[in-house]
Amino acid sequence: MDASNPPLSRAELVVDAEAIRGNVALLAAQARRSGAATMAVVKADGYGHGASTAARAALAGGATWLGVRSQAEALALRADGIIADILCWLHEADEDFTEAVRHGVTISVAAQATLQAVVRAARQLGTTADIHLKIDTGLSRNGATRDDWPALVAAAAEAESAGQVSVDAVWSHLACADEPGHPSIDAQAERFDAAYRVACDAGLHPMRHLANSAATLTRPDLHFDLVRPGIACYGLNPVPGHTEVRLRPAMTLRSRVALVKRVPAGEGVSYGLTWTAPRDTTLALVPVGYADGMPRLLSGRMSVWLAGARRPIAGRICMDQFVVDCGDDPVRPGDPVVLFGAGDHGEPTATEWADAIGTIDYEIVTGLYRPRARRHVVDLPGESGPPEAAHNGGDRA
Repeated sequence: MDASNPPLSRAELVVDAEAIRGNVALLAAQARRSGAATMAVVKADGYGHGASTAARAALAGGATWLGVRSQAEALALRADGIIADILCWLHEADEDFTEAVRHGVTISVAAQATLQAVVRAARQLGTTADIHLKIDTGLSRNGATRDDWPALVAAAAEAESAGQVSVDAVWSHLACADEPGHPSIDAQAERFDAAYRVACDAGLHPMRHLANSAATLTRPDLHFDLVRPGIACYGLNPVPGHTEVRLRPAMTLRSRVALVKRVPAGEGVSYGLTWTAPRDTTLALVPVGYADGMPRLLSGRMSVWLAGARRPIAGRICMDQFVVDCGDDPVRPGDPVVLFGAGDHGEPTATEWADAIGTIDYEIVTGLYRPRARRHVVDLPGESGPPEAAHNGGDRA
């Protein structure tokens, strides 16, 4: 991908599908050394990269499962022709699972009410639904509590004996895997093992999965039968000190200069006049703002790549635009601007953005794909397709 090519619109997300494929190939190789398969998580529209794009790239890289938040996200992948195993795990209180079961989507079950809803769907269709039972091992979010777990397992075993469900896995999620050595990791692993033994004692024969991106990279002992990398598939490392696996960021945000002007020393710039030109200087206007997902908190804290160099943002980022201080260097309207990318040419990265404002790069990449942006996919070798138009909703890509 050449991030210096002029963008096609005022704000453009360029997604390198080959980078996603390559990242997943590295993660899947890690998992295979432990005897585990790989589930690539493509929820939230593939972390902003496009769910179908990410799914196809991940499968090409060796993933055999896909993970999504909701039944709707899973069914959107099915509608786009993706036939791989898909797990969905976050449900409405009164959700009807008929379509998920009809289309062979695996459903996570963390409560008796969810199990009953899945059984109803299976009965209606005259088939067996695939489920994964989720235990809360310490994140205190989704998942059955330790007190509720034995009864849930017993009910699931009864439903399996009746041919209504197939309990294919027991799983959980780690709270602090991105902090290697945190005592909660081993504590959760012990609780997970205890929950798995309860399932086995009930006559079930499930596989196990616990490892997210961070644990995939740092805890091979927790790979079990399946790992679930998410952010790492997109080239963003949740454990910055871990460099054994070289991931490549897959997203570039770019635009182009809309207007250039020369201003004298002492001239203020943007709302609040928080920045004043320290000398006669050239300002470049870039038509991207916080309505496009660019955090306003980056004002005065970040630079962009323009005309072969890093150039600081001058003044506050506005709803639709921001200003760059270019000094005496020649800059012209139409010149490409890279707001962040892989960092190959010295451009900022999404991780730098996150560090500058005290957040995580997950939030940066998932928050950028908005109706005013255009997403352009650099396809895998041998594949082609049109750029993806912006949309509002995020379940389809």
